[in-house]
Amino acid sequence: MAATDPADEISELSSKLDSIEAVVDPDAMRTEAADLREQAADPGLWEDQARAQQVTRRLSYLEGELARLDSLRQRLADTRVLFELADDEHDQSARDEATQDLAQLRKEIDQLEVRTLLNGEYDNREALITINSQAGGADAEDFAGNLQRMYLRWAERHKYSAEVYDVSYGEAGIKSTTFAVKAPYAYGTLRGEQGTHRMVRISKYDNQGRRQTSFAGVDVVPVVEQTDHVEIPDDEIRVDVFRSSGPGGQGVNTTDSAVRITHLPTGIVVSCQNERSQIQNKASAMAVLQAKLLERRRQEEAEEMAALRGDGGRAWGTQIRNYVLYPYQNVKDVRTGMETGNALAVLDGEIDDFIDAEIRWLRRGENIGR
Repeated sequence: MAATDPADEISELSSKLDSIEAVVDPDAMRTEAADLREQAADPGLWEDQARAQQVTRRLSYLEGELARLDSLRQRLADTRVLFELADDEHDQSARDEATQDLAQLRKEIDQLEVRTLLNGEYDNREALITINSQAGGADAEDFAGNLQRMYLRWAERHKYSAEVYDVSYGEAGIKSTTFAVKAPYAYGTLRGEQGTHRMVRISKYDNQGRRQTSFAGVDVVPVVEQTDHVEIPDDEIRVDVFRSSGPGGQGVNTTDSAVRITHLPTGIVVSCQNERSQIQNKASAMAVLQAKLLERRRQEEAEEMAALRGDGGRAWGTQIRNYVLYPYQNVKDVRTGMETGNALAVLDGEIDDFIDAEIRWLRRGENIGR
């Protein structure tokens, strides 16, 4: 429970920030940022575009996190002063303002504290997200599009780079889509989003305006790195090329540059059509396939360990969240109990409270399983 006296609460939050900094190590972050600035200043870095983008993304992340820590420190000090002035001058409006600032600071520091829980093997990776429409016909395709927008808006709110690799359009929306969130710790942050999402609303595609339930599946895997050693022999894949297309079949490319790769042993199919070059699309598709095979290997290893422990493992792919737009508005996570009545805000990317609850829930489960 929060301290009732503002000075005590500010001291409590300052101590919590000390604990967070002991984990994230700002001094080490500043040293790494300085090294990355030197690399970024080297004109030769851009001869390797992939490496250059990796350096600039990491540098941007570190600078943002350091600025965030500095800002929280300064705002705590400013809020303490504002309370003191309000008390000295008996200014209730200033005290009310300080109380609001303190509540916002507590929320932001609590969210930052959750980040210290992201210490899994792949948690610091970028994330690769695939969304598939499931039961529900046209409404499910529309819902899959809603989910893609939700995650892209979330990334935009946090100033994270995102890249859509492939979209397979249906008559009413998206059959499937794959995109990357290119920010450190994106996988650890978003991995709890994996599973089946359920939408209940009045169907836009029902002439009688009846309520419709639809489903979409979300898959989250870590982006592969050069050290992962995911070997894919040429005789285990089939590569098909096709012409890129947009919604409604409208052509967006006049050449067969889109690439579809089928991994024959597992049946995993990936495709990429966001680049103009067939070679670039094939490289992106292979990266997606490697990420999915890496996650498959990780899950198999986790299941083996779970079998040895006798706990049956964690059930991925089950229903995790309900989005209800009719007859009332509500979004509720069935695992954590987190819910809100502002469903439209959630679909517009305001999902941080759900993500924070997932991270805590996942960490509790992993600690229990040890």
